[in-house]
Amino acid sequence: QVQLVESGGGLVQAGGSLRLSCAASLRTFSSYSMGWFRQASGKEREFVAAISRSGGSTYYVDSAKGRFTISRDNAKNTVYLQMNTLKPEDTAVYYCAAALTPRPGSLRREYNYWGQGTQVTVSS
Repeated sequence: QVQLVESGGGLVQAGGSLRLSCAASLRTFSSYSMGWFRQASGKEREFVAAISRSGGSTYYVDSAKGRFTISRDNAKNTVYLQMNTLKPEDTAVYYCAAALTPRPGSLRREYNYWGQGTQVTVSS
């Protein structure tokens, strides 16, 4: 059974940093593009970042560019999201997702598997 388990969320002050991790039980992790999405209370789940199978290509929502970095370690079946200069508007539940597509996308329907999410709260 495929499992994606996020960790690393928590409470941080504005301007601080967090590093999220997502451990995947996928047999062929390197065959999946990986993405991070987030959902704030009362809002739709939105794309944050994605990374290609090899890690050679990355994509970000405009609000994350320059502050967040997605990376992956295929030997550890893990994808990361380094978040710096956090803002209160980054507060949300963050989800990782896996897609059997060569190019990572920003649409939820492109992703085959999802984690349960980890809460990130940024206080002002």
